[in-house]
Amino acid sequence: MLDEKNHEELEQQMPTQAVQKQWEPPVMTPPKQVGETDENESCPTCGGDITNGDNSLPFIYAIGSIEVRFPSIGVEKEFAQVIQSEKTEKLTDAEVIYKALKENRYLAREVCFVLTIEGMETYILQPGDPWDADQLIEGVKPSKSKGTDCDVVIGVKGPNAPAEMCNGLTVPIVIFDRIYSFDVPALIKTIPKPKNMEETRFRTAAEELFFRIQQMADNVGEMDEHRVLNYLLVRYPRIYELTAERYAEDCSLTGVEVIPSRLSGVRKLLDVIITYTNRKTDVLEKYYVRVDVTEKYPFLVSKLAPFYER
Repeated sequence: MLDEKNHEELEQQMPTQAVQKQWEPPVMTPPKQVGETDENESCPTCGGDITNGDNSLPFIYAIGSIEVRFPSIGVEKEFAQVIQSEKTEKLTDAEVIYKALKENRYLAREVCFVLTIEGMETYILQPGDPWDADQLIEGVKPSKSKGTDCDVVIGVKGPNAPAEMCNGLTVPIVIFDRIYSFDVPALIKTIPKPKNMEETRFRTAAEELFFRIQQMADNVGEMDEHRVLNYLLVRYPRIYELTAERYAEDCSLTGVEVIPSRLSGVRKLLDVIITYTNRKTDVLEKYYVRVDVTEKYPFLVSKLAPFYER
């Protein structure tokens, strides 16, 4: 028989009994749908989460034009072979590219989509969700008005692309959530014309304002000041109406300034100040609009109103 001391030593050497774990059903992975790719599968336009869960990446709200680039000679040759088997009579090169991507979806997973701003290759675009690749294809659809097609890209800026990703192009990658594709005349036509203003004169003034703000120096849609201007261009038609009204009153657009709002606190608010100068008297008229740019999607806080210096 064991004495009391040996019994205690034996109990200490015995493993403690584990709590029986309740059975859980295995996690079932749904079958892959047509056109769907695995998260870790190599794909230039949908290559998984390259942000590594970093929520502090800069927001992007950029206006430019989406173009297609071939990452390798093999992809370029495959693209050419597909085009040879298609009916491409009377189509422009841009229309041929769009048709090939639309009808051969696997090609869209192989090519690079690049956002150019003012003719400069600025970002390589990747969808946050592989199913959003449709937005990229529609982004390369040529417009009827040559040279006026625009694409608005909203997302976050990731790291620079490795050289092998897009045939040596090492610009930043943007993981986008939304792309708006349009041509400028179509955008202008959606803006309500002010009363007592001639149609052609209003459309001309609105189009001039769009290109003037878009072409401001170094506007790649990353700085808050540029994000707010790009947002207003495509989402707030009142600035076009005001500019056309000021032109009708013999005023010139002489300044667009973005300053922090005095009401900024927890939220980041910016005031956009637009200045018009009377061509005869040199009298200045200033108006402002307030926008919240705290998050990825800016939104309007205060509508256009006269601005007074303090």
